[in-house]
Amino acid sequence: MNEVIINKEPVELYKILKFQGWLSSGGEAKNAIADGHVLVNGQIETQKRKKIVGGDVIEFDGVKYTVKLG
Repeated sequence: MNEVIINKEPVELYKILKFQGWLSSGGEAKNAIADGHVLVNGQIETQKRKKIVGGDVIEFDGVKYTVKLG
């Protein structure tokens, strides 16, 4: 499984999508989340500002990523 390394907890979900380069802007990231294209821990997540912490699993575009604090 792929990893996303964060340097502080929590991080808002849309920021992870943006800063990982999965989407080009915060607005695109927020729209993808609102439209139900992102899963957190196996559940569709529609909260753009969902707080993500180490151990969470984000699925986007069919790929799963484990969030790690580093």
